[in-house]
Amino acid sequence: MALHPPSGEQHRISLGGQVAVVTEVGAGLRCYKSGEWEILDGYREDEMCSAARGAALLPWPNRLEDGRYEFRGHTYQTALTEPERHNAIHGLTRWMNWRAVQRDEDRVQMGLHLHPQPGYPFSLDLLIDYRLTADGLTVETRARNRGTGPLPFGAGHHPYLRVGTELIDEAFLRVPALLRLEVDERLNPTGRARRVEGTPYDFLKAQPVGGVKLDTAYAGLIPDTEGITRIELGAPNGSLRLGLWMGPAYSHVMIFTGDTVSPASRRRRGLGIEPMTCAPNALRTGNGLRVLEPDETFTASWGITI
Repeated sequence: MALHPPSGEQHRISLGGQVAVVTEVGAGLRCYKSGEWEILDGYREDEMCSAARGAALLPWPNRLEDGRYEFRGHTYQTALTEPERHNAIHGLTRWMNWRAVQRDEDRVQMGLHLHPQPGYPFSLDLLIDYRLTADGLTVETRARNRGTGPLPFGAGHHPYLRVGTELIDEAFLRVPALLRLEVDERLNPTGRARRVEGTPYDFLKAQPVGGVKLDTAYAGLIPDTEGITRIELGAPNGSLRLGLWMGPAYSHVMIFTGDTVSPASRRRRGLGIEPMTCAPNALRTGNGLRVLEPDETFTASWGITI
């Protein structure tokens, strides 16, 4: 009898030389490649997802201080999924079983109904649409409030990207963002935004990642004339280059150099570039948080161009 993969059913989509695999568990992006180029630092089919590799972050991305927040006069407490820092992290759906509601050769749509639960007593329909095109991968996330009252919401994704270098130190990075969010010792925002220009966090012009250690939320994004924010990552010899683009719904991006992932041999092998529709800790601070009214739908799109 074949063993059931730790990440559940594997949904493989392909187009030309591109192949991506989306998992039942968490509706995550386990791998994505073009020919021999492993675009993601993902994980094997026989592995459990670690360090949120390729995960969808719903109904909030990044950290929630003490796992506690107030909404419309009520206080809610969620489980502390980052107990070493006394935080909740990356939402509630990473380990849930999603279902493929539509599947084609080059596309899969993953759906989940998030039922009310302690800490998040709201009713939410979620749909993530992964689609391959000639230009790369497009990911659209949709959320619909199915309850009778308003709910707080944020969305994110957590791919680790690679451009053929052994370590990300050698890769060239460009992040069109003017600000970074200052954090405390528990990596929660202090409420202060700092300008990046002229600091080690400055990637307004493409430059090597080098030895800088980042677990940093960028704000003050600079979109193009179409309202799209485009982050670039390239090999030092120019042989491989990719872009991660984010639609207007995404107000922040987390850049994570992976210095704390386990095991240590996996550190700095891929660069976490995480689109976020709100800031870390938004359920407490309201920074970028969306409030969905009953039957309201929210849609956000991002993608990878190759």
